[in-house]
Amino acid sequence: MKFYHEVTVIPNHEIGENFIWSKLFTQIHLGLASIKEVEKNGKEKSSIGISFPEYFMDKKFGVLGSKLRLFAQSESDLQKLEIQKWLSRLTDYIHVSDIREVPQKINGYAIYNRYQPKVNKERLARRHAKRHNIDYDTALDHYKDMSNKSVMYPYIKLKSLSSENEFCLWIKKTKTDQPSYQKFSTYGLSSVSTLPEF
Repeated sequence: MKFYHEVTVIPNHEIGENFIWSKLFTQIHLGLASIKEVEKNGKEKSSIGISFPEYFMDKKFGVLGSKLRLFAQSESDLQKLEIQKWLSRLTDYIHVSDIREVPQKINGYAIYNRYQPKVNKERLARRHAKRHNIDYDTALDHYKDMSNKSVMYPYIKLKSLSSENEFCLWIKKTKTDQPSYQKFSTYGLSSVSTLPEF
């Protein structure tokens, strides 16, 4: 990845940072979805990846920080996204840099991917109801004895635009020394593609 935009959430005493992250990430997702490519297998992919330079993970919790970076191989890919247009309603709460070149000296690479816990009984019940053509309450009853384990990864709370359901987009970071480039999801995340750390 050779070019990037940096987006910074500006501290605001009246509106919580998590609320701003939710609005910000929804708009970025819409922007990435608007320029997506559909692969032969039907999966929607993006050439733009997202990193969180202030990402911090402890034994008990994780935080995303106040910045994100949108990376692309070419300057034209970032220009095509038109991020300023997508984030125009949030200008009081965020700052978006111009397109910059990735510095020559970096501190390695990281993979930012979506973490989906297998232990969320509500999620499992929705899936079970859909697969077995039963109502949600019956499916949820199937998982009544299962306990929800807490997830330590940082997340952004989002709302599905198709189903109107709220969900947590947990984000896991894995450091690596080797670069690898494939496409990203329309959330800018990937389980294999790396992004430079600096």
